[in-house]
Amino acid sequence: MKILIVDDNPTNIIIVREILKKEDYRNTVAVSSAFEMFQQLGLDHTGQGAVTAPTDIDLILLDMMMPEMDGIEACRIVQQYEELKDIPIIMVTAVGDSKKLAEALDAGAVDYVTKPINKVELMARIRLALRLKQEKDWHKERDQRLQEELKLAGLVQNAVLSAPIDDPFFGVSAIYKPSFELAGDLYAWYPLGEGRYGIILLDMMGHGISSSLFCMFIASVLKDTVNTYVEPEKVIQELNRRFSQLHIDSQLVQYYFTAIYLVVDTKFKRIDYVNAGHPPGLLYMKDGSVNMLGTGCPPVGLFDKIEAETRSITYEEEGHIVLYTDGLLEAVEGTQDDQIEYLVTNLASNHRMDLQRMQEMFFDDSGPQEREDDKCLVWISLKKGEGRNENQE
Repeated sequence: MKILIVDDNPTNIIIVREILKKEDYRNTVAVSSAFEMFQQLGLDHTGQGAVTAPTDIDLILLDMMMPEMDGIEACRIVQQYEELKDIPIIMVTAVGDSKKLAEALDAGAVDYVTKPINKVELMARIRLALRLKQEKDWHKERDQRLQEELKLAGLVQNAVLSAPIDDPFFGVSAIYKPSFELAGDLYAWYPLGEGRYGIILLDMMGHGISSSLFCMFIASVLKDTVNTYVEPEKVIQELNRRFSQLHIDSQLVQYYFTAIYLVVDTKFKRIDYVNAGHPPGLLYMKDGSVNMLGTGCPPVGLFDKIEAETRSITYEEEGHIVLYTDGLLEAVEGTQDDQIEYLVTNLASNHRMDLQRMQEMFFDDSGPQEREDDKCLVWISLKKGEGRNENQE
């Protein structure tokens, strides 16, 4: 435990040091001015510049009235540095002016003692300040560990997201920007054989740890569910059943997620889908028309059982499908109808995703709006190829 004593009066320094020694606080450093204090803290003599090295000072006893720069101004300068602002500063003063004392506390001092120094009072205030600093350091270290763990969890979560596919008849990729370290959106796709692909995009209610854990649970059962049930309505119903089995005790928060699940058959050029409370997917045809893949059932997890019905739509030659989450809509101003109309207009292209354009339009956070929700866009390219109909099978 290292204590820095700042006082221009040598006698006061001797008195304080002797008091500290008798209480077994022997690791002390004494300086005679605010400028020398700055140098002890790793700044230049004026209190400017970056902190050159981590300081080992645990507490500062700072005289309020000193020549050149008083303790209040020196305290105010120290508080400007993130690396130094948590060091407790106790003002030592002969001034009884309550306004001055209030000014010192407003400048960042945690406490004060008056001259002539009462050793019992001084030690009580020092012990309190050091105890509070230890608690603050503990919380700071814990928060740092938590942030590191959240970053690691975010990397793990990101690792379960599907890699892009670029096959002769089909392509799919995504752009994803979570609003926090952990995300509540999840996308995945799986080759199902015979030119078929299962694609899902879901948006978990809420943010943070709880939502991300639910996402990871869904990710853990998703591949088996898709490959076992395949058909959209059965996949959504099975996800609802598995999610309901979690038996969430909290009655204050209703956890659920919206989802859109597609099976794209590149041989028969058919799209089967279920939209469970999710924003409508956009299917762009070669002739320029746009089909909305709208909601057909409630979100997953709201009810023990869910009634879902697979909808189908066919396409010819080339086209593309765009799936997205609420966060992408919220990046556009206006009503929901205005937002969807904006997407319909601006997501039309030659059926290949222009990554740079999408980034600039929806994922650039340099604008005035703060990011409040995860943003995800999934782009499915339906490529030209030799299709066949069921009568040819």
